[in-house]
Amino acid sequence: MTSSSSPSQDTKRFAHTYPEGLRADALMEEDVAWSHEIDGERDGDQFDRSERAALRRVVGLSTELEDVTEVEYRQLRLERVVLVGVWTSGTAQDAENSLAELAALAETAGALVLDGVIQRRDKPDAATYIGSGKAEELRDVVLETGADTVICDGELSPGQLIHLEDVVKVKVIDRTALILDIFAQHAKSREGKAQVALAQMQYMLPRLRGWGQSLSRQMGGGSGGLATRGPGETKIETDRRRIREKMAKMRREIAEMKTGREIKRAERRRHKVPSVAIAGYTNAGKSSLLNRLTGAGVLVENALFATLDPTVRRAETPSGRLYTLADTVGFVRHLPHDLVEAFRSTMEEVGDSDLILHVVDGSHPDPEEQLATVREVIREVGATDVPEIVVINKADAADPLVLQRLLRVEKRAIAVSARTGRGIEQLRGLIDNELPRPAVEVEAVVPYTEGRLVARAHSEGEVISEEHIPEGTLLKVRVHAELAADLAPYVPAPAL
Repeated sequence: MTSSSSPSQDTKRFAHTYPEGLRADALMEEDVAWSHEIDGERDGDQFDRSERAALRRVVGLSTELEDVTEVEYRQLRLERVVLVGVWTSGTAQDAENSLAELAALAETAGALVLDGVIQRRDKPDAATYIGSGKAEELRDVVLETGADTVICDGELSPGQLIHLEDVVKVKVIDRTALILDIFAQHAKSREGKAQVALAQMQYMLPRLRGWGQSLSRQMGGGSGGLATRGPGETKIETDRRRIREKMAKMRREIAEMKTGREIKRAERRRHKVPSVAIAGYTNAGKSSLLNRLTGAGVLVENALFATLDPTVRRAETPSGRLYTLADTVGFVRHLPHDLVEAFRSTMEEVGDSDLILHVVDGSHPDPEEQLATVREVIREVGATDVPEIVVINKADAADPLVLQRLLRVEKRAIAVSARTGRGIEQLRGLIDNELPRPAVEVEAVVPYTEGRLVARAHSEGEVISEEHIPEGTLLKVRVHAELAADLAPYVPAPAL
């Protein structure tokens, strides 16, 4: 949504269009009307100062609708937001990509994005995030667009939130609060809800604010008798204590639920079933890939963080080996640390797996950034030693040059399309090759009365050959040591 007022002297506008469905392909163009230009010449020093101080308008982020009836319906339930980012490092394109991702997050949360601005600074302002002067300019943008919320592309301190709200006069939230809100909307299981609630309380605790007399209201004192006089707790102290008590309770509940998942994992390990974890950036197509590999029927939605609760399904390699495939929560740049901690038990599915399918969106403007972000979280959960296959998804919509670049840079990578099925069979073969193989090779004649051992050889081992003879089933298999011991009585004695 463009502004009707002219930009300030140190403000630079952006004019760009997006190819349909690709918000992050924003292009920066300089405003032709600079007060520093005289007869086509520009003072270089003045340009540098303006470049450093500019609050840049990002026009193409608006998601306002043209259908009036739909606008009226949506306005009843959607917050109207203005986005603001601080560009401290990297290129202008990086800054716009980050703000475009914030716009996608806001839309996923159910907000209506009206406008977006970027401020170029060496580091965020300690008081108001973008500086007091730019905060006042932001207030003008809020008034101009009729927004009721400002979303900042970063994690703000409690002081920054308070000071910025005091200037812009509307609600201010940061990227962390927005992601937490999305997680709260999408959590379905009891454990997912508990993990989100814990992360929200950890985030909220240092940001509790008191209004009016609530900071000084005393909960003790009066004529309650001996040992009850005195100041007692203030209201905000009581709130903090109650939140800490709830957090302790949540941690106990999550620990109990974690035990249940560990029992299931131990059972799979006991049966020597290999496990594969699907990890990747949010909306990279992890659930679509799970459905394509297993026919699981998991929810697939073109939205950020559509999957929060881990889904584990059984799958089979082309050679007939069984393995489990786990879909995990998507990652995003600047994923809040509290969320990583709260979801650590869920993310252990990645750390305990035998193989990671690292899914990246090949059609994204910056897939390398997605890869780096996910690997950072994988390091945090201690899964750096697990073998990894990079699955470049959405190959049908990706630039062929980008696919070639990724396939050249990544050692073990494959381009697939979960939507069309392209490359899925090759991926199945790769999984078969990468999964750990049983260590012991056995040739045995299993009596027909011991059919359960043949079934175990198929489910827990790798059958090289199978032949039915009068004495029983002649098996040549690779199995783990435990099953090899059970098959040992049926191994023919060596010929003399």
